[in-house]
Amino acid sequence: MATIGVQAMMLKDSFAEVGAFETLRKVSDIGYNAVEISQIPMTAENVAELERSQSELGMDIAALSVAMETPPGMPGDSLAANFEKIVDDAHRLDSKLLRIGMLPFGAMSSIDAVVDFAKAANGYAERLAEQGLKLYYHNHHIEFAKFEGKYMLDIIAENSPAMGMEIDVHWVQRGGLDPVRTLEKYAGKTAMVHLKDYRIGQLPASAMGLLQAGDFPGFMAEFKNVVQFAEVGEGNLDFASIIPTAIASGAEYLLVEQDELYGRTVWEALQTSYDNLTSLGFGELFAAENTSTISA
Repeated sequence: MATIGVQAMMLKDSFAEVGAFETLRKVSDIGYNAVEISQIPMTAENVAELERSQSELGMDIAALSVAMETPPGMPGDSLAANFEKIVDDAHRLDSKLLRIGMLPFGAMSSIDAVVDFAKAANGYAERLAEQGLKLYYHNHHIEFAKFEGKYMLDIIAENSPAMGMEIDVHWVQRGGLDPVRTLEKYAGKTAMVHLKDYRIGQLPASAMGLLQAGDFPGFMAEFKNVVQFAEVGEGNLDFASIIPTAIASGAEYLLVEQDELYGRTVWEALQTSYDNLTSLGFGELFAAENTSTISA
């Protein structure tokens, strides 16, 4: 049975303010019992608090984010420089899934660069497999650019057979493809799916003011920004079809994520997604292994 959890990118401010344990306690109070760690420094303190959240809250540390190489000047562990530490953290937290959030920007420039990235990632996937860990790749919209008639994501998949997929349904939609058909295409390779809705928002009143003032470029900037991230169930994606397809395709974790909140708090957004998913009939997917009820 798949588990619905949270992608911790949404929670990075709370992690910094109150720490990992208190943040995940609030996540657990809503009803989520799994978390994918992303954009959270894997310091000794954070790792210890994540471990505490497992024992005291029953929180499942579903997956850890990794980079192949950390860009100069950017913090964080990388497979190139911190392989042993990443393996140790994963084993300590009983996280058997690792994920790369995006290929390096330089790797997007040509088909040769994409292939080089994919082959390098495959090498790390093979090394991680020797440690009982699996590596996955998370898509954005850029992976649906075409090189010589092939989607970048297909090129990555073909050249990294040891690496699986983490499909983000919002970015699939923004890339112009159908999330359900994409999940079916990568069935058997997808262990994690990001549940992130896709909304067309309303033009703000300020946009019409810009138009009336003759600022057409300003108006067009607002017009383009009506494409929004949304709480699950608040946008246009068909999650009643997406979630069963994801499960049938082999997904172990379905992770709620919202890149921008448009004035709402992260807790309001997570509560709305929880409520909507429960209303859609997926409440049992929130249940932790060591609990018999869902806390609302």
